[in-house]
Amino acid sequence: MSPRPSRWIWARSGVNLLFFVMVPVFLFLLFRHMDWQEVLHGLRSYKASTLMLGGAIAIASYGVFASYDLVSRQYTRHGLPATQVLPLAVVCYAFNLNLSSWVGGIALRYRLYGKLGLDGPTITRILSLGLVTNWLGYLLVAGTVFAMGLPALPDSVKLGTAGLRLIGLAMIFAGLFYLLACAFSHRRCWQIRGQQIDLPSWRMALLQAGLGALNWSLMATLIFVLLPAKAGFATVLAILLISSIAGVVAHIPAGLGVLEAIFVALLQGAYSRGTLLAALIAYRALYFLIPLAVAALIYLLLEKRAARVQASS
Repeated sequence: MSPRPSRWIWARSGVNLLFFVMVPVFLFLLFRHMDWQEVLHGLRSYKASTLMLGGAIAIASYGVFASYDLVSRQYTRHGLPATQVLPLAVVCYAFNLNLSSWVGGIALRYRLYGKLGLDGPTITRILSLGLVTNWLGYLLVAGTVFAMGLPALPDSVKLGTAGLRLIGLAMIFAGLFYLLACAFSHRRCWQIRGQQIDLPSWRMALLQAGLGALNWSLMATLIFVLLPAKAGFATVLAILLISSIAGVVAHIPAGLGVLEAIFVALLQGAYSRGTLLAALIAYRALYFLIPLAVAALIYLLLEKRAARVQASS
């Protein structure tokens, strides 16, 4: 047996452990002198109109993400109606954000789609196309803002703006490679570990890119609306994209602490820590916690409906 896989596992475990140690320490250093009265004042100062706008943006984002499963419905040509697909996708997204992709993105999807009569290979293809849609949008949006030199990194970060620009260009190239493959590749089907992988049409690939990019942009728009008008939207978007990938690497559910640490580290020159933390708490409430509560109710209704269907069959 080659030692390379075991080395990779050890390296990945080491990175995860490093994040678990660093994030609490970094948060302690950032927030040990936090003015919590300022945080409370920031939360209380939000106008109802601002929170309603934030809620509308969150609903739009969830609707866009749920539409990934509608694209997958066209891709797999399964016969479930959109009225069943959309609430299922919303539930999975909310659980995915709060409890990790293994719970919401994978396990819950297999359970709910399975109860609706879809087989494992079809669910796998739905899941795969949704993941590609999400990360294709990430590659194109993040690549664009990083190539623009955003966000401005502290001098202590060795990567620097030039390195970030190169990463951005590589990400754009990767996203364009997928689009070009879907448009021009003569081979459209592969067998990987017993699963059939089909390239979508170039029109569907463009739709994937547009939906993925729109969803990431809506998430950043929500944070931008909750912050005072100092940092530009592109900067907020770039920091959100960095914090999101850091949360994935750290394997911390909801990126708890990672999002806050990165935003405070990169925007504390423009905002006070209390103002930033108030905006991020409001963001988590509007985009994570309230949707999770709603999704839990929808999930119970879906389980109840599935039980009725199984009892009558």
